[in-house]
Amino acid sequence: MGSQSRERRKAKEKARANRARNAGTKPGPFGPPGPFGQAGPFGPPVPPRESLAELTEKIISDALTALLAEDDASFMAFLSALADPPNGPSGRRTVNKALVGWFDRALEGLWRRGWQPVDLHRIVGRQSDQRHVRLVLDAIAGQLRRYAPATVDERWPAQLSSLGAHVWWEHDDQWLDAWGEREGRVRVMVLSDAIELLRALHLLPEVEMLGPPPGTARRETSSRGSGPGSGPGPAGNAAASTGEGADTRILDKVRALLAKAESTEFTDEAEALTAKAQQLMARHSIDEALLAAGQGSREQPSGRRVGIDNPYEMAKATLLDVVADANRCRTVWSKHLGHSTVVGFEPDLDAVELLYTSLLLQATTAMTRAGSRQDRIGRSRTRSFRQSFLASFAMRIGERLRAASEQVRDEAVAEAGNSRLLPVLAARTDSVQAATTAMFPRITSRSIRASDGEGWASGRAAADLASLHTREEVVADRSR
Repeated sequence: MGSQSRERRKAKEKARANRARNAGTKPGPFGPPGPFGQAGPFGPPVPPRESLAELTEKIISDALTALLAEDDASFMAFLSALADPPNGPSGRRTVNKALVGWFDRALEGLWRRGWQPVDLHRIVGRQSDQRHVRLVLDAIAGQLRRYAPATVDERWPAQLSSLGAHVWWEHDDQWLDAWGEREGRVRVMVLSDAIELLRALHLLPEVEMLGPPPGTARRETSSRGSGPGSGPGPAGNAAASTGEGADTRILDKVRALLAKAESTEFTDEAEALTAKAQQLMARHSIDEALLAAGQGSREQPSGRRVGIDNPYEMAKATLLDVVADANRCRTVWSKHLGHSTVVGFEPDLDAVELLYTSLLLQATTAMTRAGSRQDRIGRSRTRSFRQSFLASFAMRIGERLRAASEQVRDEAVAEAGNSRLLPVLAARTDSVQAATTAMFPRITSRSIRASDGEGWASGRAAADLASLHTREEVVADRSR
């Protein structure tokens, strides 16, 4: 969504919220009976023909329909009815319970259409504001309690943990009241937030299924935890593991090393820390490939979605693609959803995400340090310069990574004393390609444009200086 469209939508929602705040919750004294069957203050109550729960469901449905049709007047009327149902606190709890049910059903449908918690966290943040992000995290935490733990893939609780999503309220029929108190929102505004979020969730399209949805997983069949793609951040960093937990320990060490490398002001220290992190990633990937082949493992490629946001999203998607290609993975960019899907085997996905995150930070830092640019008549060309900078950086990094991958492959084969690694890696590459084609049967290629010559040259120079330590150095280090 463009920044102008997002600003217009926020302005419209703000105006609607102001109307909601000032609307009151009671019908006019001479108005017709309200949706719940109550009359104005001068007439006797009209007994409803349906139960309160049934009428509540209908009003929520009508409110969603009005919101989708941009019929603000009807939407506000339905909100007012929901904010002041009959039977006082009991009616209020009925409305709350009904909305919890709507969220549960909406989320269950999204899980079965390929979405995962981190995906919803990302897309709601992209389309709305942080208040709705907090609301959807609560809704997710509440909904996932409905499933037996043994039927939920281990990546899901890891995602909830990394997102900080948990059930902090006591009773579901009081959740929205408690949430409103936390957010400082009056009742009618809380209801508006909830229904606006429901609208956003119902409009999400189907995405590729990257794992079993809740209620269908069988944890005992998995021998590996999730990799970095289970959490938030530029590449979504969090991990969980089953078995002996080796993956978690390695990835935690890698994250710690890269965090220090990115924060230090000393180039030599950053390079040493990055080299150590690369050693751990490379050794783990090679060991896992050989181990799986030796055990006759039927492990198949999997996928992870990595956030790709503006500005310069095409250049960022290209950087991710070249990093993935060098690590025997494939990427497919879904621009309208703000993410790329990386397909590969778990150890390689770990390496792609961690290396991409670090290189993106280095590229962004170097690009910012280069400053702004103007043309001969004083017009800004900063955007074209930076787009070209990142595009060139990505292309050059791709060249370096591909060359390094070939060298590391040869060193690993020589170290093993035979050629058994080559067919293993070739088979895994073929599997990744087949999985990508099956998942995305209609892939459209798109090339990146670079219109600023200075930006291209600067980006290439920055890529040459990037703190990139290859698997060749890993093998050399291990031979010392």
